Amino acid sequence: MMDEIWKRNEIDSPCVKICVVHPEARLCIGCHRTIDEIAQWSKMSDEDRARVKAELPARAPQLRGKRRGRKRD
Repeated sequence: MMDEIWKRNEIDSPCVKICVVHPEARLCIGCHRTIDEIAQWSKMSDEDRARVKAELPARAPQLRGKRRGRKRD
């Protein structure tokens, strides 16, 4: 049963709930947005959000090979 009171109109977000900002690239390793974009997301127009989302795939290569982790033995 779906109650009307629980329906919400969520803002379309690229967030994948892996919220870690890479210290050098300054991009979230999950969604590839900048800190400023994340902070302003709910205030952006639909057009601005669409523009940012269109840019995200091109940002992914900036993070390849930059994830820090434990060194393999």
